[in-house]
Amino acid sequence: MKIALMDSGIGLLAAAAAVRRLRPDADLLLSNDPDGMPWGPRTPENLTERALAVALAAAEHRPQALIVACNTASVHALPALRAALEPDIPVIGTVPAIKPAAAGGGKVAIWATPATTGSPYQRGLIRDFADGADVTEVPCPGLADAVEHADPEAVDRAVAAAAALTPRDVRAVVLGCTHYELVEERILAALEARRAGLPPLVFHGSADAVAAQALRRVGAEPAPDAEPTGSLSVLLSGRPGPLPATALGYAAGRILGAAAPAR
Repeated sequence: MKIALMDSGIGLLAAAAAVRRLRPDADLLLSNDPDGMPWGPRTPENLTERALAVALAAAEHRPQALIVACNTASVHALPALRAALEPDIPVIGTVPAIKPAAAGGGKVAIWATPATTGSPYQRGLIRDFADGADVTEVPCPGLADAVEHADPEAVDRAVAAAAALTPRDVRAVVLGCTHYELVEERILAALEARRAGLPPLVFHGSADAVAAQALRRVGAEPAPDAEPTGSLSVLLSGRPGPLPATALGYAAGRILGAAAPAR
């Protein structure tokens, strides 16, 4: 079984590691776009062109499913990607986990990129799935770039700025960018430092959900105890290459870096 994941950069690591945990025997193909990143500032049309190129490069390796491990690409390019690849290759998008976060009640904060915060897309998700919950949208300028470049000082500055915009008494935080899941512990520490006497925060990312959905779409069951025989392949703007060195600065990247060689 081969599962492909795509993103402009290393935001796909969390979802890839989640697939690896569920199926250590699955072959993983990571297709990203160092030549065209970041995708966020691009027009929707240009972003879709880049995303299609990355997806089609992955499709040449005949995966059983493709995870679009990028919120921005899922917003703008998912219809085009599905039109190009399905039904031969199921395409799984990434959507902020607003519905499960709101289901727990209380106040909810959504951390997202400035382009996504306040966007019609995110406002639509809040309207349709927040079920009347008190939701605060928190822009996180610079955080995705800091994570991408594995710059811990820049990460801490961006996290501190976003934490200051987050109501102290939120019950749940939705991570609306796949990059943010790589620094979840830093985000949690910054928020908990302001919450003395309040219950622990509940975090909602997307990695585990999209990994489980990918297995469902290919008709496979989780088998976390399977032999760890799965290989790892990487495409860099369509070219075979190594796992980016910055990926190894994160726990998810180290899980993948320990994979069997590509076949």
